[in-house]
Amino acid sequence: MLQENNGLRSQDPHAKDTYTLIASDKVEGTAVYGRDGERIGSVKRIMLEKRGGRVSYAVLSFGGFWGLGDDYYPLPWEKLTFDENLDGYRIDLTKEQVEAAPRYRNDSDEWYRNNGRSVYDYYGVPPYWI
Repeated sequence: MLQENNGLRSQDPHAKDTYTLIASDKVEGTAVYGRDGERIGSVKRIMLEKRGGRVSYAVLSFGGFWGLGDDYYPLPWEKLTFDENLDGYRIDLTKEQVEAAPRYRNDSDEWYRNNGRSVYDYYGVPPYWI
């Protein structure tokens, strides 16, 4: 929903989620559960393709203590399924399988450029750019 603001049109920051859409700020921090229903971590952020707008990764965060020292695990968006009963995302993997996946320990742009294909190969999902 757009609203007028001194002659400028802007997004309504209070736009409601729908049955099929969710605001990005509500995805960040949402719990991620493994195949066994156990919580693995949470979505730290969503990485979007700049020009096409497609979701490239959801970055899963876990391993530290109170958010300090966490490792970051890029997951292809296609691996996440929203589970209303858990009020979070479910993946068809165990925590151990995610721990063996490609990861990084800081927010380095270089990581994404050099390792994007290895993430999709590990999870057996065709890359979004193909």
